[in-house]
Amino acid sequence: MNQNTNFEEYEDPILYDIENDPFQDDVAFLKKWAKKVNGPIIDFACGTGRATIPLAQAGHTLMGVDFHHGMITQAKKKAEKMNLRIEWIQGDCTKIQLKVKSPLIYSVGNSFQHFLTNEEQDQFLTTVHQHLEDEGIFIFGTRFPSLDELLQPTTEEYWRSYKDETGREIDVFTISSYDSIVQIQHYTTIRKLKDDSGKTISEKKTNIQLRYVFPQEMNRLLKERGFEVLAVYKDWNETPLTQDSYQMVYVCKKIS
Repeated sequence: MNQNTNFEEYEDPILYDIENDPFQDDVAFLKKWAKKVNGPIIDFACGTGRATIPLAQAGHTLMGVDFHHGMITQAKKKAEKMNLRIEWIQGDCTKIQLKVKSPLIYSVGNSFQHFLTNEEQDQFLTTVHQHLEDEGIFIFGTRFPSLDELLQPTTEEYWRSYKDETGREIDVFTISSYDSIVQIQHYTTIRKLKDDSGKTISEKKTNIQLRYVFPQEMNRLLKERGFEVLAVYKDWNETPLTQDSYQMVYVCKKIS
């Protein structure tokens, strides 16, 4: 897989948590579905357990799978501090074979975009299908390929600011370039650390590639891999998909 060369954004799991832990909309959505099932729930591309851990805290049995050693290690540390029993597995989500069938599998954090080729997408969905019970549910989110999303300026653009673990402010900028032939967005993220006077004292650049899939393309892809699309939303609040969406949230059922 291309995952090995697409890891710069994940080399600092603590920074990843600082930037991503505040987002919980998908967790609330997943909890509603988790209440409907019995048996182990699988979190593919679980990262540091941002969604895995809250579901385990709610009393569900969880398995978290991720390719990245550092992310899995951080997830284990967090779960151990909370005395949570979660099975963490480091492995390739396109090839892994777990000795379990699940009634509910999910993949959040736009992880689907890390499968950059048609073959990787097929392999991942086949893995999900193989690990689902009959009529099991698969939930995942991916960015919507809107014009605003794809045709971002290729110059350095301000994105957001936040404070790190020491309370210092960090400004985040991005540079993006979309390759429409392979449907991949090339992102450079620049994090600028500021001192108390607001002066930039250091900066760090990371690169990542993300694959975009259009709605009709996704519908056919899921059908070919044995899934029925039950719903598609523009967000985790179950808002219907529209042309001005920035997200696609899929709820699918294994049918064959």
